[in-house]
Amino acid sequence: MILRYDRLAIELPKPKNPSANDAAAIQELLGGKFGEMSTLMNYTFQSFNFRGRDRLRPFYDLTCSIAAEEYSHIEALSYAINLLLTGTSERNPDPSSAPLKDATDARNTYHYIASGQAALPVDSMGNPWTGQNVFSSGNLKLDLLHNFFLECGARANKMRVYSMVSDPCARTAIGYLLVRGGLHVVAYAKALEKLTGVEVTKLIPVPDLSNDAYPEAKKLQDQQKLHLKLYTFSPDDYKQAGIIWNGNHPEDGQPLELIQGGFMGVPYPKLEEEPQLNSPGAEDYDPEMFKDVAKKMGIKL
Repeated sequence: MILRYDRLAIELPKPKNPSANDAAAIQELLGGKFGEMSTLMNYTFQSFNFRGRDRLRPFYDLTCSIAAEEYSHIEALSYAINLLLTGTSERNPDPSSAPLKDATDARNTYHYIASGQAALPVDSMGNPWTGQNVFSSGNLKLDLLHNFFLECGARANKMRVYSMVSDPCARTAIGYLLVRGGLHVVAYAKALEKLTGVEVTKLIPVPDLSNDAYPEAKKLQDQQKLHLKLYTFSPDDYKQAGIIWNGNHPEDGQPLELIQGGFMGVPYPKLEEEPQLNSPGAEDYDPEMFKDVAKKMGIKL
């Protein structure tokens, strides 16, 4: 089961230059083959299908912990996309004025046609994410090797998309994922080392460029040490992930830390209504109608 908080993993600055095409590029990191939808569902199904977990519990706990974090990565990217799309069309409910006329120049028009100017489970070209991206072989060594490759591929795409976009909102989201995804690269490398004795961490970084090249990522590493902290995202379970996640980081030699539980994050950015897209609609809804019921339940509106 997943415990959910009404918070976002990282604070995203309001875009200085909203851009539908920047949002389309970020979509690859969400719904592409190597995107966060894929990492979430790969590790989730591997954890559901894990056989012999009593004997191999540390590997199960590690996979579960990382799977839980991936949910928050989908949230962070979705909000980055939504923020980048906010302001890219005219906020005007009159359809005869063609308030969406600029959307015809957007690379991914699904953001306007198939949603309320918002994130979708698709790649940068609008192709739907598919369960064919899930690899769950049942063989622990093979799954861990796949996960290491998946995280390295995801890292490569993040680095390339970072070089495509310039807005602080987009780069903040990517910098955060470079740090946390980089941690997952190290985690799966260390898991393979524990299982096989092969020094996989000697391959890191893949691709051959340190996170220090990305100011947003470097700041998170220097100030919050987020490349060292593996969270279990459970108040009591998955403790044995620490049997794998220990020692020193292979790049900078700093000590690794397992943290029981998660972190509270920050309030979600508020997304304005978009009447030109009838989003969210429900114009006749009156919040006052629930005030008496809410008062009786002790809920503050």
